[in-house]
Amino acid sequence: MVNIDINPALVLEKQYTVVKKKSADPNHGLKQGIWVYFLLLIFEGALRKWILPGLATPLLIIRDPVAVWLIIKCWQRGLLPSSIYLKAMALIGVISIFTAVFLGHGNLLVALYGVRPFLIHFPLVFVIGRIFNRDDVIRIGKATLWMTIPMTILIGMQFYSPQSAWVNRGVGGDMAGAGYIGAQGFFRPPATFSFTTGTTAFYSFAACYIFYFLFNIKQVNKLLLVAATISLFAAVPFSISRSLLYQIAVTFIFVLLAAFRKPENIGKILIAIAGATVVIMILGQISFLSKPIEAFTERFTTAGKNEGGMIKGTLGNRFTAGLTLAFTEAADKPYFGFGVGMGTKVGSMLLSGRTTVYLIAEDEWPRLIGEMGALMGMIVIFLRVGLTIKISLACYKRLAANDLLPWVLLSYGLLTLLEIGWSQPTYLGFYVMIGGLMFASLNPRESKNQLESSYKH
Repeated sequence: MVNIDINPALVLEKQYTVVKKKSADPNHGLKQGIWVYFLLLIFEGALRKWILPGLATPLLIIRDPVAVWLIIKCWQRGLLPSSIYLKAMALIGVISIFTAVFLGHGNLLVALYGVRPFLIHFPLVFVIGRIFNRDDVIRIGKATLWMTIPMTILIGMQFYSPQSAWVNRGVGGDMAGAGYIGAQGFFRPPATFSFTTGTTAFYSFAACYIFYFLFNIKQVNKLLLVAATISLFAAVPFSISRSLLYQIAVTFIFVLLAAFRKPENIGKILIAIAGATVVIMILGQISFLSKPIEAFTERFTTAGKNEGGMIKGTLGNRFTAGLTLAFTEAADKPYFGFGVGMGTKVGSMLLSGRTTVYLIAEDEWPRLIGEMGALMGMIVIFLRVGLTIKISLACYKRLAANDLLPWVLLSYGLLTLLEIGWSQPTYLGFYVMIGGLMFASLNPRESKNQLESSYKH
């Protein structure tokens, strides 16, 4: 019989130390607010579909009060960084309200809804970067790994269940289902999100941390990492999302570029590739995954042919067409645009009574030009490009110092910061999180004095 000697005084001392450490951190409450924002981003759709379907419309902006509270608290404590990006984006946001009401669509509610990203969510990127430290970024990553396991089980259930099933119920309890047509009669599962775009965004976000921990295995539970890695690979066919496959490939390329900087990492790369190959082969033999793989393969090949091939058509159209279209059609738009918010689904519903059409454009840059006009739209685009370049250079400098974390987060953050749509609430939330986490990953560990150099320009 094993004698376990527990010293009550020692236990109480450890608990007191933990409580004292939390209370000594003046930003502890703000950090909890950021966690609430993150959890609401992940489970917002679940609230709107399953738990509180009768409140689906107001729950669309459930993260907004949290963001406002965080910004006000940071401003009161003098923690809101002084940045040209913040000032310019806020100024344009305020001006766009007046141009939308007096020179555009004329609907104040639509304008107020459309300006939220500029005045509420964009500043939160800097708040997260100021409040979080490196250890907080790692904690978000570990929580994300835990989420991937039940999330993959959920999308597996959604994949095989009819759209009328409770697990596939749409926003507001819509019995038509929340899935989107995929291939072979199967639908793309939305997971806990309101729409399938959330599934792609979540696993793209999770892939950054999974690849990071694969090269920093001492920082995470090994069984958790194995389970999360398997869940990620299984999620690709279940999602029937080519965008997810592309993003995982991009993250893998970023990791390869980082790893090849050190010759001793070549062995790790070969082991990782061999392990991934074995996992894929094993998953391919599981009957439960045979249908998803067939559906994904058909979707991949059929869509690629229809778009003119993967490189020229699929990747080209997805990542460059919207960018060039914004500039080529700018001259055809009103000088001050049609009004901020008009290009969103909410704006479409309030102005036309329909949510199935885009009144301006589906891609982000053409939408900005259409809503705000050539001048203000271009300024917003240049601000997003400038901030992306700024963060990218900072992440690369940390890579040069053998710090992989900012660099691997950049693999998802690069295109996200450049062109992900702010009109879609889930995409907007992941923009905020990945941008803020990249800034925060540049901060020291458990330090109260966060780096300020990134925000002074």
